[in-house]
Amino acid sequence: MEELLTYQSVEISFNGRPTVHDISFKLHSGEIIGIVGESGSGKSTLLKAAIGLLDKTGTVTKGDIWFQGMDIPDLPEKEMQKIRGAKIGMIFQDSGASFCPIRTIGSQIYESMLSHNKITKAEAMDKALELFDKLNFKDGKRIWDSYPFELSGGMNQRVGIAAAMIMKPMILLSDEPTSALDIAVQRQVVKELLLLRDLFGTSIILVTHDIGVVSAMADTILVLKDGCLVECGEAKQILQSPEKEYTKQLLSAVPRLRRA
Repeated sequence: MEELLTYQSVEISFNGRPTVHDISFKLHSGEIIGIVGESGSGKSTLLKAAIGLLDKTGTVTKGDIWFQGMDIPDLPEKEMQKIRGAKIGMIFQDSGASFCPIRTIGSQIYESMLSHNKITKAEAMDKALELFDKLNFKDGKRIWDSYPFELSGGMNQRVGIAAAMIMKPMILLSDEPTSALDIAVQRQVVKELLLLRDLFGTSIILVTHDIGVVSAMADTILVLKDGCLVECGEAKQILQSPEKEYTKQLLSAVPRLRRA
């Protein structure tokens, strides 16, 4: 399988203090990698580094993150803007909060698409409604015309996934996409992410503290603790026969969602 994203001995520091240490892994075409660990282990920081969204105090201080022959930490912001959204998309823990509350969902999706391509609003709506339909959204036109506060938290999260995929990026970074949702909507979001992989061949890096979600989705699992890689390997092997005591503790702590 083609290598799409490669972390090579990556260290990430905040205010000069390293918090993520010597992380290496590769994301392949069509693969889903689950990154698990407790809060503060560096999971979300790893994702943000790949899309140039570390805050002003954060920087990649060692190593490389390679994407299409480019080392992401070395790219100027103008180049990152061409990648962010179009080639690498991102879903946040609370997509509703990332939408502007006083503008319709449709206007925000259109603006996102317009930043990468010349496109009319009608064309953008057609593309969005087609994706909404594939994701089994009911009454897509109503969603397009809605303000975020008019939708439920679960629906906002699902729309956030659709918005991240509207440009059909080859990589989708997913930061705790189910943690704020009830179990029924969690299952729906998991099914939709797997469907996107099937429809578009999307590669996904999924950050979660929920072993249930990662066991339902991931091909490969990375286990982080205190910014260090504790264990890495095929999901089935790690879920059934973990080598490290910390991984065993994580697995015993959370009930699992079964694969559909």
